[in-house]
Amino acid sequence: MLLLPPQYRAFQGPLVFLAGPVQGAADWQGDAISYLTATAPGLNIASPRRSYLPGTFDHGAQVDWETHHLRRAAENGVLLFWLAAEREHDCSRSYAQTTRFELAEWKIRHERDGVRMVIGIEDGFSGARYIRRRFAQDCPAVPIVNALKDACGQASKLARQAVDDGP
Repeated sequence: MLLLPPQYRAFQGPLVFLAGPVQGAADWQGDAISYLTATAPGLNIASPRRSYLPGTFDHGAQVDWETHHLRRAAENGVLLFWLAAEREHDCSRSYAQTTRFELAEWKIRHERDGVRMVIGIEDGFSGARYIRRRFAQDCPAVPIVNALKDACGQASKLARQAVDDGP
């Protein structure tokens, strides 16, 4: 099942949350959804990328939706972080500012609670060397890959483990 904001829908089983930049990034979420639905049919996927009509975007509702689904995936599923390279620069905000905050938050939760995560880093994502180093030091079990297809494959594998291990 594909879950998109701002709707909440009931579902069963593990959830893969697609975490990563939206603003300034290519639509990598669409590619990830296509790959996951083709290779892991029946997998629940939450994607925060959604088109809104002008004047209808509600920042608070978006943040609440993402927080709810991130937590649900942490309980039973996988957080797939794809650190996409910047495609379109916006001088009014730092690129991937929300993603970087969430990545640090969920790194700590992985260390504390064993949250399942996979990280993919596209060539050209700024700060990649530091992220790789810190995860290698503190979270060596978190897979870090260079291609979106590989990140999706790892997420699918971890989602199957979530089924085997239970919530």
